[in-house]
This record gives sequence, structure tokens and C-alpha cells, in this order.
Amino acid sequence: MSGHGVAAGSGKAHKLWGGRFASGPAPAFDALNNSIGVDFRLWPFDVRLSKAWAVGLWNAGVLTLDESRTIERGLDAVAVRLEAGETPIPSDEDVHTLIDRLLHEEVGDVAAKLHTGRSRNDQVATATRLWTMDALQHLDLAIRELQQVIVDRAAEAEPMLMPAYTHLQRAQPVSAAHWLLAHFWPLDRDRARLRAAARSAAVLPLGSGAVAGSAYPVSRTLLQGTLGFDAISPNSMDAVSDRDFVAEVLFGCALAAGHLSRFAEDLIIYGTSEFGFVRFGERFSSGSSMMPQKRNPDALEIARGSAARALGDLTALLATIKGLPSSYNKDLQDDKRVLFDAVDMMTLVLPAFAGSLGEIRFRPDRMRAALSSGLMATDLADYLVRRGATFREAHGAVGRLVREAEEQGIELDALPAASFSAAHHLFGADASDALSAERSVELRNVDGGTGPDAVRTQLDQARAALR
Repeated sequence: MSGHGVAAGSGKAHKLWGGRFASGPAPAFDALNNSIGVDFRLWPFDVRLSKAWAVGLWNAGVLTLDESRTIERGLDAVAVRLEAGETPIPSDEDVHTLIDRLLHEEVGDVAAKLHTGRSRNDQVATATRLWTMDALQHLDLAIRELQQVIVDRAAEAEPMLMPAYTHLQRAQPVSAAHWLLAHFWPLDRDRARLRAAARSAAVLPLGSGAVAGSAYPVSRTLLQGTLGFDAISPNSMDAVSDRDFVAEVLFGCALAAGHLSRFAEDLIIYGTSEFGFVRFGERFSSGSSMMPQKRNPDALEIARGSAARALGDLTALLATIKGLPSSYNKDLQDDKRVLFDAVDMMTLVLPAFAGSLGEIRFRPDRMRAALSSGLMATDLADYLVRRGATFREAHGAVGRLVREAEEQGIELDALPAASFSAAHHLFGADASDALSAERSVELRNVDGGTGPDAVRTQLDQARAALR
């Protein structure tokens, strides 16, 4: 039954269309139109949906049971060939044409009945959704693995104190764990967004035909259950052209890449000699071809640069769909190019980022040395508030002390007691206690704060989110 004698090497053209054309397409048109180079990876999902469609056609009385089983066996044989490395030939316009050609080689003319009642429009939409549902499970796992590294490193860094920054200026002391966990929660929101995108993808288009629905009574409910979709598309015109789920995946990837970019930027800055808060490992860094002393955080820099690429993929799709008339148009063929690019990129970046973070060495001595007394200016103002001053009044008094210390080129805690008394009458002999970084952190045990108890609670919340 196998037609391996008429094999791929014969180069015989196999088209799913063309009866109304007197001549074949121009080579330049084939070069532009053919998408097999992009959509070949959909083959496992196209085989899967085609098997379901064969069963649906039998259930609808279009195929006999023997024909349906023959086609199913043929599709299994096609899958074996593709898994073993069978490659397309030049005339294979897309993955659907490739599978149809191989199915004809396996089972003969009965293969021609498989396309009854369906179109490549609903076929590709279904295969792309199946691919997306599968890919997002792997992407979720990759994000989760990075989150686990963040939690592990945060637990290690819990006792370390470092400056937090606003406007890239030193602001207030925080636990280093608090800083790391500030990058955990955006990734948790990314996972939620991508799970929502997976739910959007889980709507079955198969049975919508080219535009108006199938003329055969194939049970779409049966197809839904067989293929693992959550719902059935309510409108055939919308179903074949709906790429909202692709846009949602691309937005999720672009935002996740943006979050990785910000995290990478922190680590890159903190790894400079000028900061020295962290030291990069060797397995995810590179050297310089000229300067022997260099250790460059290339994995983090590539992660940072990838955010621009993810944004470009999202913009490309949104610009494509905004100008299309209703139902299917060939412009949508490029949806897979940007979808695959964004997901592939994230699949590469996430493990490398996790590896880079996992081998970074913290330098708590450098972090602690950056905690000058000026970072406790707010604590000094709070000291006055606790003694009866208004915060606005306290803010002004401490601001004058900061200016005086700057003019003298000394730290805030080096000012004489007389300066404090002159700034505000409520300053007492214990005012310098407010200039302790440890005390500043310990006071901030409000939920979500950087206090020791709050950070331990946050670590527990992060672990629970991963469970």
C-alpha cells in the first residue's frame, strides 16, 4: 500500500489547488508564496488534526470505517517518515501539501477524500493553535525555572543589605532578597498572561471550512474533545482569520522580554567594577579578543537586546491585522513567522538567564560599603515625626542637614550635634540612631516591605506561587 516508489526524490508536483488554472505558477511566485520553510514544524499537529478529521468524516457518513482507518494508518506512517527526517521537495507549497503528498504515497487515492469539507484556512488555524497550546506549556516551565533560581538566590541574599535606587540614584537601604524578588513578581504576572493566551488559543476553528463552514455534518464537538480544545469557534468567518491569540502570545513574550531586560540591566550595572555588588560566573560569560582581563555578561546582554526583537514581532503582527478585510487573507501567512520567532527566542533566553543568575556571586561587602548615612535621610525625618513634627517640616529640616553635609564634603552622620540642634529643636542626642541601615530596614516590616519579617513572608509567597 505504501507508494515509496513515487518518492520525494521524484520531484513530481503535488498541489491542493489549480484545476481552474491553465498553467502552473511562476517560479518567482512559488518563491514568494510557499511557506514550507516556516510552517514545516506544524507537521505533528497537522497530522493529529487530520486524523481527527478522518474520524469526523466517518462519523458524518462521508468515509467508510475502513477508509477512515486506512487514512489514519497512513497519517501515522507519514508521521514516522517525517520523524525520521523526511524533507520537503520544492513543489511542497506548505506543510499541508507536504502531508497530503506523503499520505497519497502511503495509501493511494483514498487520501484524496481526507480534504472533504475542510480548507487550508481552518486547517492552518487549527494546527497553529495546537502548536501554541503546546509551546506555551514549555514556555511556562522555562519561566518557572528562572523564578525558582530567583527564589533560591533571594533566600541566600536575605541577610545582605544594599542600596535601592530610584532614577539610578541611591535611595534607601533594602534587603538584597527584596531586590531580587522585585524581579520575581513581574515574571509571575507574565506566566498568568501566557496562561490566558493559551486559553485564548484553545478555541477550535476546524469545521469552519474556507469561510462559510463545512457542508458536511462533521461533529465539531467530537473534534473539540479529541483535540483537547476548550471551546468551539462561534463564527466561521472569524475563526479562519482570528489571530488574537497570536497577538496575545506576542504581547506576553514582549512584556516578559522587557522584564528580563530590566533584570539584566540591574545585574549588568551591579557587575561593573564601579558597583561591584555581584561578580559574573564563567559558564554564561565571554572574554574579549583583545583585552585578557575582561569577563563580559553576554547572556544578560543578549537577553536585554532580545526585548527589542520581541517588540518588533508584536508590532509586525498588529500592523498586519489592523488593515485586513474580514475573513482569511494571505497576509496572515506571516503570523507564524513572528510567533515562532518570539517563542523560540524566549525559549533560548530564559535558560541562559537562569544559568547566568545561578552562577553569579554576591559581594555583600561592596553592597554594605555603598550604604552611606545619607540614604537614611528619610529615617531621620521619620525620627522628627515620631517626636511631634509634621513630615513636611521634618523634610525641610533634614534637607538643610543634607545640604550642609554636601557643602562640607562629609557624610550626614559626621555632622556635629550642633548642626542637628540648629536644624530642628526636636533633634535629641539619639538622633544618630536613625542613621543606621540595619534599623532602617528593620522598621519596614509592612506587608510588601523590605523588613526581615516581610521579606520572609514574601519568600513564602513566592514559593507558594511556584507550587
